[in-house]
Amino acid sequence: EQSNKRLVVVAPTGVAAINAKGVTIHSFFQLPFGPILPEQLFSISPQKKIKQAAVQKFNKRKIDLIRSLDLLIIDEVSMVRADLLDGIDQVLRRFKNATEVFGGVQVLMIGDLQQLSPVVKENEWAILRSHYETSFFFSSKAFLQSNAIHIELKHIFRQENQEFIEILNQIRNN
Repeated sequence: EQSNKRLVVVAPTGVAAINAKGVTIHSFFQLPFGPILPEQLFSISPQKKIKQAAVQKFNKRKIDLIRSLDLLIIDEVSMVRADLLDGIDQVLRRFKNATEVFGGVQVLMIGDLQQLSPVVKENEWAILRSHYETSFFFSSKAFLQSNAIHIELKHIFRQENQEFIEILNQIRNN
């Protein structure tokens, strides 16, 4: 609310997007459901020697919005698969800056890695395993190139009862 940056908030699920007052990753970036292979979204067609989009056509308003982005906030990042984060990178590189990770957009990823993990079906992982070490976002090619800064928040804001906090932490730690 107080940032001067032009930003968009996205999340991997509808519920998470509503809670974050944003939109889903798939709807904003118009990404297909299912595995996204590296360089799949915008590849060169050998016959036509032009870029062929494997995603829906972006309208001018969406392209202008992406081009104006300073900051992308991804909430519940623990649920974001590696290929999905690379899909975001491909879209941002196409419409912002092709030579910079995430098109040069600053990305703020928020989430607790000890909560929900990405959903990946066996048949999808069979396709993705040759490209990624794990299905988690931190195995994405874009993340590995990003020189990310990690910040761990240690103060709990939603609970005050110390006994309850300890129980919750025991659950988080299995």
